[in-house]
Amino acid sequence: MSSSAPSPTAVSEPSPRRKFLVLAICCASIIVVVMDISIVNVALPTMGRDLHASETGLQWTADAYTLVLAAFLVLAAFLVLAGSAADRLGRRRIFQTGLAAFGLGSLLYGLAPGIGWLIAARVLQAVGGTMLNPVAMAIVANTFTGAAERARAIGIFASMAGLALALGPTLGGGLVDAFGWRSVFWINVPIVAAAIVCAALLA
Repeated sequence: MSSSAPSPTAVSEPSPRRKFLVLAICCASIIVVVMDISIVNVALPTMGRDLHASETGLQWTADAYTLVLAAFLVLAAFLVLAGSAADRLGRRRIFQTGLAAFGLGSLLYGLAPGIGWLIAARVLQAVGGTMLNPVAMAIVANTFTGAAERARAIGIFASMAGLALALGPTLGGGLVDAFGWRSVFWINVPIVAAAIVCAALLA
């Protein structure tokens, strides 16, 4: 009499609440990365007066971030590195590393005593951003397995980029008026810290 072999354990489907939280964490990451493209512009005049920075230095402060994010060679290199590293080390770890780099860059920017420090911090922010975007998209696609729900989730995730770009000047202006230009970057730190903790808890 032959006994039937036990069936392999099926991978449990994440609950709707868990899926929503994963999507929220990934959306938070894209919001802070894209928002920092435009939020810095409203802080430049105050920043220049405070640090006695030249117009050229301020221009580099604004451009260093977008250049690293958008330049084809640099961006492609980091996207490939982040993607291959995520396959080997796990998406969550690379996602958290990107968040940490972005958050550290934001903290250093807010503490900057001079223009050189500002530019270096912006580059560090951008390095973290290039690690975040492809991995966050992969996490969303992997979490939402159904075709329809995946399409909706990716649509929501992508729409956050446009929202963040438009939100940057408005939020930045309010922060600069109320708390000074450094708050424009310090606001990223608690958001990033919460995302890192939530990513660890949801793993």
